[in-house]
Amino acid sequence: MGTEHVWKRLTGFARPFQKQIGGALLLLLLGTSAELAGPFLAKVMIDNHILAIQKPWYQFDQKPQVPDEELVVAINGKHYMREDALAEAGLTPGSIQASEATVVAEGTTYYLIEGKVEQTGEKQFTPIEPENDRERFAVTTVDAAETSPAPTGIRLTGEEVLAMYQNDIQPIIWLAVGYGALILLSAGFNYMQILWLQTIAQRIIQQMRMKLFGHLQKLPISFFDKTPVGSLVSRVSNDTEAIRELYVSVLATFVQNGVYLLGILVALFVLQPELALFCCLTVPLLALLVYVYQTYSSRYYAVIRAKLGDMNAMINEMIQNMVIVQAFRREEGVQKEFAQVNDGYFQAKLKEINLESLLLRPAVDLVWKISLTLIVWYYGSASFHSAISFGALFAFVDYMGRFFEPINMMMNRLSQMQQATISATRVFAILDTATESPKAGIQMERPRGEVVFDQVSFAYNEEEYVLKNVSFTAQPGQTIALVGHTGSGKSSLMNLLLGFYPVTKGRILIDGKDMREIDTQSLRSHIGLVLQDPFLFTGSIGFNIRMYNDAISAEQVVQAAKAVRADEFIRRLPQGYDEPVVERGMTLSAGQRQLISFARALVADPAILILDEATASIDSETELAIQEALHVLARGRTTFIIAHRLSTIQHADQILVLSRGEIAERGTHHELMAQGGLYQKMYQLQQGSLSVAGNG
Repeated sequence: MGTEHVWKRLTGFARPFQKQIGGALLLLLLGTSAELAGPFLAKVMIDNHILAIQKPWYQFDQKPQVPDEELVVAINGKHYMREDALAEAGLTPGSIQASEATVVAEGTTYYLIEGKVEQTGEKQFTPIEPENDRERFAVTTVDAAETSPAPTGIRLTGEEVLAMYQNDIQPIIWLAVGYGALILLSAGFNYMQILWLQTIAQRIIQQMRMKLFGHLQKLPISFFDKTPVGSLVSRVSNDTEAIRELYVSVLATFVQNGVYLLGILVALFVLQPELALFCCLTVPLLALLVYVYQTYSSRYYAVIRAKLGDMNAMINEMIQNMVIVQAFRREEGVQKEFAQVNDGYFQAKLKEINLESLLLRPAVDLVWKISLTLIVWYYGSASFHSAISFGALFAFVDYMGRFFEPINMMMNRLSQMQQATISATRVFAILDTATESPKAGIQMERPRGEVVFDQVSFAYNEEEYVLKNVSFTAQPGQTIALVGHTGSGKSSLMNLLLGFYPVTKGRILIDGKDMREIDTQSLRSHIGLVLQDPFLFTGSIGFNIRMYNDAISAEQVVQAAKAVRADEFIRRLPQGYDEPVVERGMTLSAGQRQLISFARALVADPAILILDEATASIDSETELAIQEALHVLARGRTTFIIAHRLSTIQHADQILVLSRGEIAERGTHHELMAQGGLYQKMYQLQQGSLSVAGNG
């Protein structure tokens, strides 16, 4: 399955939530935009207000007539207007009679100098003769050609500095408030989008798991014959969880950081086009890193997921067969086998870690450090200040750090994206497995119970037939017993009747209707099944008898339990029918579990009853009680008994003796005993009365 097809199907699962996802992504864009706008406000605050005092000033001997008097600052008996204040008043330097002045900062001390003074270079302030009781200074630039005469000026007091900043204080406050508001807005939007995306992702995965679980229930039994349980559990739990991370982390990260990158590039082009172009030159190199990583990581993740499935399968197998492992003291051998599987997973994971360590964050950091070094080297020349303002430099360094950080975050999410893609491939492989062929056939009402096998042959692998030309008829209400050695085909006959496998040759008729024309689910609703190894689900005893059928009343549950003599031991339990059943019912004896499975089958009142070695796990005393119940319950329904104990089927209306997939003998117990054939020998062997071979 191609990656594009996988992503298309993942998009299909998200389509019902597209409005919610769109809303979450809109919140993400708003939060990202608010965060990106912060450095611009900082640039405006620094260049236009905090450092604006160092812009050119104009000195007037008389107070100029302007609409807004706050634009004029009075210092030491003279009046000053800043360059931007002139523009705001509609004036230009050429239209006024004023001399230029400069404010020079030396640490936290400010000097008002008459004339134009360059802000670059280290300044030296030399005291000269005071004027009007005000100390004056001559300013010179260290290591610069001397100008004659040197510009002079006064040292500003704190009140005078505040007066020169009077038109900037309110904008600085508002910009600072705006910056803080943007931070809060960004945090709020991001919180809401994370919460929203997490909720949506959980709902998507919830639906995916339900669809996967429902699909598993519709798969043919042949699929489960070939697929380890642990592998299926891994796909339903681990793989879907990996896909959830795709919708939560990967989607949000790529959208958010993609917007970040576009916004940062736009901001860089506005601030300094040359630097923005330099950043763009790193994009092809980063794209190459992504391509190389995806090429190799997809192979590693496929192996990792397969190894994880193998490990889960082995753990499941070992736990289910712990009795055998401990009884035969095979703990050490099992541990060695698990160590091999675990080491295979470890080695595959180690390759993934090595690849991530080489191509993800370290590689991006290397590109970032080299880029930053080149930029600092280029702008570290004497023309630095003329090339870029301090505010622009601050914003640029901020944006440059933000340019590579989202790339790092996206690169780190690539591993999750690859895991999700591989996991989705594994999940869709199950969803694409063909279910039991849906039949737009007959919805069968309760059948009378006539079952006809007409020249039925069957092979699991289409090579070796396990059933060959089997023909018999079971009349309504009859009891048909199937006996034979292991591998003779007894269970295969019942698997065909239940529709677990299709008939290879011949046909099966139910009340005269070909089974191929009957809806399988409809037919199974009229068949009861009791297996040799009964399975009980976690819940209560009453729940296990009712088996998800809420239409069955508590009284019916009790009556069914009484019919199979299960009520006696259930009543003795502390909570009776509400007694909790742990996994597989291991706190109950094998006979008790079998009695509950009998009650489960009988409470459904099936028209056809199948007992597959159902009395093999029951002691002789319990067996006699069940025989009485079965005689009563078999009336009015067709019963098939796959028997190991021949003593339990002597009452059968017809006994079929199978050998190598064929019916070797048929008849009642007495008829078969009279024939002196295979059945008689099997019966005598079980009764312990077979004479020594060769004496008769």
